[in-house]
Amino acid sequence: MKNLMDPPIMNQAALNGSKRSRSNPFVSIMNTIRKDIFLYLLITPGLLYFLVFKYVPMWGVLIAFKDYSPFLGFLDSGWVGLKHFERFFSNPDFWNLLRNTMMINLLNLIFFFPLPIIISLALNEIRNKWFKGMIQSIIYLPHFLSWVVIAGISLIMLSKSEGVINELFSLAGWGRVDFLTNPKLFWGVLTVQSIWKEVGWGTVIFLAAIAGVDVQLYEAAKLDGAGRLRQMWNVTLPSIRNVILILLILQIGHIMDVGFEQVYLMANGAVSEVSDVFDTYVYRVGILQGQFSYSTAVGLFKSVIGVTLVVVANWLSKKFGEEGIY
Repeated sequence: MKNLMDPPIMNQAALNGSKRSRSNPFVSIMNTIRKDIFLYLLITPGLLYFLVFKYVPMWGVLIAFKDYSPFLGFLDSGWVGLKHFERFFSNPDFWNLLRNTMMINLLNLIFFFPLPIIISLALNEIRNKWFKGMIQSIIYLPHFLSWVVIAGISLIMLSKSEGVINELFSLAGWGRVDFLTNPKLFWGVLTVQSIWKEVGWGTVIFLAAIAGVDVQLYEAAKLDGAGRLRQMWNVTLPSIRNVILILLILQIGHIMDVGFEQVYLMANGAVSEVSDVFDTYVYRVGILQGQFSYSTAVGLFKSVIGVTLVVVANWLSKKFGEEGIY
């Protein structure tokens, strides 16, 4: 008689199928996909977008190492190695482009990045839902305006002769300020524009993170006698610290990437020394002058620096015991 304590005997066919599944990675992957088919269908559009518009075009960076000619084609153009990179690094414009790009992004990092966090903390303290929703809607709206509209509004507001702000200065008995053609004010104007347009939209992620904070932590802080500011400092901020660090790492990765539309629309001859960045330079030499290989080398340089900064920032984050982006 079979002992009831003996393990059940598996069906031989099922055992063989299980072995084949473990030995064949393709079968294992298909079984996983079949198990969660609807989740994979849900992310398919996003995957297709990145595949078609982000990864497939990456083959084009090879022309940075070629002397590309549209008449010869991609494959028949001759290889030149690092010629275009050497030309770019020895170009007198390189240091000016690097300075302008870095300074604009550093100003955004210093002044723009903390503001969504501060506004999110302030909105979280508003108990009147109607008032809170109205404030959120007002600060969200500029995000949906194009940079063309933002540039037009800036011209109306900041024009030295007819600008609204200068008219107010004139009525107050102050001198008119040349906001648009003064190189010393150009970076500040771009920073204020970015803050006005995107700070409201930046609060979306932080408000979602704050909504996930355990309510019991606030109750425990209240029992310990903590006021609203103390709760904000000791409960809310530590609870969303990982989200802040992840977004900071991603922001550092874009430190070589300045919005082309914003700078291009606001630039003029008077501020060309401080307005020329890598994006406008690539447009000028690549699109207008047809130097495709050279402009591709400039874009590849930007990408490599961005990836390097993300890796270093992520490593430092983990070094100090925090979670990174991977």
